[in-house]
Amino acid sequence: MTDGERDPGLQPERTRLAWRRTTLSCTVVAVLAGKAALHGGATPAGVVAVSLSVLAWLAFLRVAHRRVLGMGTARPQPLAPRGALTAAACTIALAVFAAAMIF
Repeated sequence: MTDGERDPGLQPERTRLAWRRTTLSCTVVAVLAGKAALHGGATPAGVVAVSLSVLAWLAFLRVAHRRVLGMGTARPQPLAPRGALTAAACTIALAVFAAAMIF
């Protein structure tokens, strides 16, 4: 392979692995948020925070799963703006929920 050629299978594989790592990180954040919210007993605010965190995690999981499946094609399509916005919104939501649980 010369310098001008590239392996078209490497970039989708790296992207697929990155989505899996991000999904794992998001899962850990959601679990830790749930643990922190319910530590010392379940309060109504804690239950709402855990519920919202789970919804944000599920939405992110759906976007990531669809993206990983889409990366399995020979010529993967770019991430749709709606998917990117959903993933960013879920990440921001989890950060806000975590910050709200700390204070």
